[in-house]
Amino acid sequence: MHIDPAQHPASDNYKLLTNLVVPRPIAWVTSQSGGSVVNLAPFSFFNAVGSNPLFILISVGHHDDGSLKDTARHIEASREFVVNLVTEEVLLAMNMSAADFPPDESEVSAAGLSTAPSVHIGVPRLAEAKASLECRLHSQQMLGLYTIYIGEVVMFHVADELVGERLHIEGFNPIGRMGSPAYYCRTTDRFELARPSYAALKKGG
Repeated sequence: MHIDPAQHPASDNYKLLTNLVVPRPIAWVTSQSGGSVVNLAPFSFFNAVGSNPLFILISVGHHDDGSLKDTARHIEASREFVVNLVTEEVLLAMNMSAADFPPDESEVSAAGLSTAPSVHIGVPRLAEAKASLECRLHSQQMLGLYTIYIGEVVMFHVADELVGERLHIEGFNPIGRMGSPAYYCRTTDRFELARPSYAALKKGG
């Protein structure tokens, strides 16, 4: 079947895109500006996009009236944020934090969570997260009704039990976002497939 997005409303195109580009990691972002409360919100338009320097990207949609969401306002004001990764232990808290809380109420306390100080930035991380990435804003770009924020990772926080020899991460099973409206997946089923070299492929042929 051929589906031309120009012939469909944005809601249908969103459904197609988010159901096909899966699974997606979840950026559970803590942000804060000035003396404001700590905001916590999940975003699944998120991924790592560079390793030297270390860059991650999150895409934050606007409110229906075009105004910025709390996360976006805080990032633009402070130029700092933390990406906390979502595992099974905090799945329900993540889902609760996706509700439309007012700006003066923190999702952190409402979800029964707590924060811990970051090392290089002023925005705190989630104490309950098994992995968190402290980020400084590198750049941003408007894309339609979304704003892309590229952050440089300046500190990793990883639970001790996950770090093996030579910094291999072991036993880390984050939750992935599947399609709308509310589908997720576990990442416990894994397999290894070594990447071949061109020379080996030619020799085998």
